[in-house]
Amino acid sequence: MNAPRTRVQRRPVHGVLLLDKPLGLSSNQALQKAKWLLRAEKAGHTGTLDPLASGVLPLCFGAATKFSQLHLDADKTYEATARLGVKTSTGDAEGEVIAERPVAVTAADLKRVEAQFTGPIRQIPPMHSALKKDGKALYEYAREGVEVERAPRDVVIYKLAIDAASGNEIRIRATVSKGTYIRTLGEDIGEALGCGAHLTALRRIETGGFDASQCVALEALEALDEEERLARLLPTEALVADHTPVTLDTEDAGRFLSGLRRRGKWPDAPAVAVFGHDPPAFLGTAHVKAGELIPGRLLSPIEIQQILLTEATP
Repeated sequence: MNAPRTRVQRRPVHGVLLLDKPLGLSSNQALQKAKWLLRAEKAGHTGTLDPLASGVLPLCFGAATKFSQLHLDADKTYEATARLGVKTSTGDAEGEVIAERPVAVTAADLKRVEAQFTGPIRQIPPMHSALKKDGKALYEYAREGVEVERAPRDVVIYKLAIDAASGNEIRIRATVSKGTYIRTLGEDIGEALGCGAHLTALRRIETGGFDASQCVALEALEALDEEERLARLLPTEALVADHTPVTLDTEDAGRFLSGLRRRGKWPDAPAVAVFGHDPPAFLGTAHVKAGELIPGRLLSPIEIQQILLTEATP
């Protein structure tokens, strides 16, 4: 007879966990595991990584989930390995081989293609993606053997480095705008080299100012005790580090949290992180126009109290 499962006692947890997602897990599986380890009530992530990709996956808990959208739009940096001469149905090692061609690529060819794909480019999203058409994910059509028309997307490759690796493999390091598919980039580079290609490895090493050196692996998180796990959390305001900071006095802070605009001598700013002075606490986001601080996403008074209580606990 199986022993009854122990019910996890959930609790309010607020902040950002920088996870180094392992290979083989979906982003949601990694999120649920971390949520269970932290006993958190509410959690979300800032954009998915394929199961066959590893690397930086910021996980948001509690109040931080209100600001996760900001990092969906963030620029990202990836390291990938692509095998030249072999094209697969999915653009990566998981798919079936659908074409093979000889490889005759020089260092000059790599530099030419590097320049060709740096800057604004257009990509056709892969069939094996979560984009939806008529309410159905593209990968569902792909599993049924159906290929549907996809509109090209404008993306930007800010930095691109392509180097020869062992055999017929190349290493790709790319800093890209939101919406860029690295599998598609690898395939397009292979076509530009005249031999085709597919990704054999993919790792995200930076997103929105967070890099892999700051991350914790799931196994390492599991080995920590509860207090040490909580200590790995960054504060919610880490998600708005690039915002202009504004600090309000107690009276204005209370009114701001009620959704009221505040007047002050602030210059216009499209993205503002608002803090209270006494007690010192992150209140939410706003923008400034014509001397008015206009509320955006706000923490609730209960969330602020919970965060302050956690910070005060030794």
